[in-house]
Formats: sequence, C-alpha cells, structure tokens
Amino acid sequence: MIKWNKENFLSKLKTVCNSNVSNVIVDFINFSESEADSITWGRGEGYGTMTFKCKSQDYGVVPLFHITTNGQIKFPINFLRSKIRKREIINDYQLKLESNFMMYFDEESCSSDVFYKVDELFVMKAEVDKFIFTVQNIMARLHQ
Repeated sequence: MIKWNKENFLSKLKTVCNSNVSNVIVDFINFSESEADSITWGRGEGYGTMTFKCKSQDYGVVPLFHITTNGQIKFPINFLRSKIRKREIINDYQLKLESNFMMYFDEESCSSDVFYKVDELFVMKAEVDKFIFTVQNIMARLHQ
C-alpha cells in the first residue's frame, strides 16, 4: 500500500494529467499548504488523493475538498451536511459552489458526493481564484 506525500503525488500528477490540469492542482496544493488546518494524503494504490481539512471548534476537523492525481476534485458537501448543524454555513458553501460552477449542489440534484474533472470546472485562473476565496470564506465561518 502506497502512502502518498507531496513529492510522489506531484510526480504521478505530472505523468497522468495534462499541464493545464496539473497547474490547477498544484495551485490547490500550494493554497492548502499555506491555509489548511491540516492536509491528509491518501493511501490508495490506483491514484493519489489530498484532502484539505479545516478545524472547527464546534464540529472538529472537516474536509472542504479532495483532489486526486487523476485530475479530479470532490466537494464533500453531503458529508458536511451530516456533520455541521449550522445550515447557513452549508447553504453559503453550496451557493458559492453553484455560482462558481453553474451547477446544482442541492440535496436532490447532488444526493452523493462525486468527483468532477478539474479541467471541466476550472478553465481560467479566475475560476481557481474564486474557488480559493470560497474555501477561505467557509474556513473563516467554521473558525468562528
């Protein structure tokens, strides 16, 4: 069983994904290293994962997004719905994701957390920046 870390994650990422996708994911890794309360690296053999986690006084440590070496991202909004009792925080995250990506993340349309292709969601640098700003805002609300 492989224990992923930044070095082997980036190495695998650059061999599997095109440069546009790997650049976006590298931006997320750099953001995570500077802003996340904790980062966890996966242990799987098929592909590597990195999880951005935020520490909350009320809800413990919660994941805000996952990225993979095969160029995918997951927003664990359904997991957060089950963990966080303050609906306004979840609604804020959901609305910002919906406005960023023009997709629905409500409980009916998105009944389970799924991985999305990074290159389909993040075409321009501005979209990456908007998502990072969204995560920073949710972190600030969870830290209160």
